Amino acid sequence: MALRLGADFVAGVLVGAVFGWGFDALLGTSPWGLIVFLLLGFAAGILSLLRTAGLIAKRPGLDDDAAFRRFD
Repeated sequence: MALRLGADFVAGVLVGAVFGWGFDALLGTSPWGLIVFLLLGFAAGILSLLRTAGLIAKRPGLDDDAAFRRFD
């Protein structure tokens, strides 16, 4: 469970960084795209971490995937 929590957080931050870097590369807005998307990735990672830990409610119907039930 601890490995999954860490992976959820790191994945959110990395995806945000990659999107921000790509946004900057396409539009030449460096470093603003990276900063904004990195912060959004951080927020998404925290939200995913809290949902996985069960500290906030999961979204009804959207988080009911059978693949995630084995971790509960």
